[in-house]
Amino acid sequence: MNKVILMGRLTRDPETRFTQTNNTLVASFSLAVNRRFVRQGEERQADFINIVAWSKLGEFCSKYFKKGQQVGVVGRIQTRTWDDEQGQKHYVTEVIAEEAYFADSKRDSEVSNNVDNTFGAMPTNLSSDFEVSSGDDLPF
Repeated sequence: MNKVILMGRLTRDPETRFTQTNNTLVASFSLAVNRRFVRQGEERQADFINIVAWSKLGEFCSKYFKKGQQVGVVGRIQTRTWDDEQGQKHYVTEVIAEEAYFADSKRDSEVSNNVDNTFGAMPTNLSSDFEVSSGDDLPF
């Protein structure tokens, strides 16, 4: 199984390009993901993970994600190689995004005001079939 779940901050705005063969949108960006543990007397370390999002997900990321924003990404690890003009072989490991989410708190996003954070939020105007007036009415 090849599954990756990451949460981190964007190190730059997503870059968008289109493939030459079928004009498919590709967005790429990098996430700074904090390491879980901090050595005593040292600053927290972070890993910088390259993310690639294709088609509609890439369009979503390029439109709504901004540098410094905290996001969650679910995807898979992929490695690829290529030879440059001098014959030098290059290797890259990246995460191919399959899902992407806002992970900033609502307060943080209101301060930064970078994006409309209503995406994925529950509507506030839902009607309820029942109401509980006090905790005494609860059966537990």
